[in-house]
Amino acid sequence: MTSSDAPASSAASHQLGHRKRLRQRFLDGGAAALPDYELLELLLCLAIPQRDVKPLAKDLLARFGSFADVVHAGLPALLAVPGIKDNAATALKLVAAAATRLAQVEVVGKPVLTSWDKLVDYCQIAFAHQPQERFHLLFLDRKNVLIADETQQKGTIDHTPAYPREVVKRALELNASAIILVHNHPSGDPTPSQADIDMTRRVEDAVTPIGIVLHDHLVIGRQGSFSFRSHGLI
Repeated sequence: MTSSDAPASSAASHQLGHRKRLRQRFLDGGAAALPDYELLELLLCLAIPQRDVKPLAKDLLARFGSFADVVHAGLPALLAVPGIKDNAATALKLVAAAATRLAQVEVVGKPVLTSWDKLVDYCQIAFAHQPQERFHLLFLDRKNVLIADETQQKGTIDHTPAYPREVVKRALELNASAIILVHNHPSGDPTPSQADIDMTRRVEDAVTPIGIVLHDHLVIGRQGSFSFRSHGLI
């Protein structure tokens, strides 16, 4: 070994030891044992095994915010970060998809009114970090079991059109007895706008005459959620 090989070998050994310690801390204490940058670093280690990814993890957090903001970031935005290639971007997006799928399992096929907290958790995971507004529909049967979960419209960063006629049409196709409206606010603040309130009233006016119940309209943001029913708006 030459003298020039020693520093590289030492650095590689240090990095390997660091990764082992990081992995063990996670296995012993779970995600709570690691701050965001280390949890992200551990994830990136699996996708980029040949380099020190701590600076990359910190760069991602500086660009996007929290761990959740990173994994929910759009694919083009992730790939624009120096050091992020297809493997790393796929790993990050897979975490977001897995979290959404796991939360969805807790509510699909179950009476949502008796597991309301889980429903809100699912909506928070699925929609809070979306970069554009999405208008989402949850369709329930006569026992208030969730039978379908669909995005009706995608909008801009601050506006999503909603069409009561399309809501009615889809509810009838699914033979739904009730619906829950969900949409997100990319700004983070779930407080509904006057346009949100007016749209909700139009949907309620459209579905009520045909015997379909509008249970609630949930507005989801990174800062929390807003229930129209809880605030007396339905």
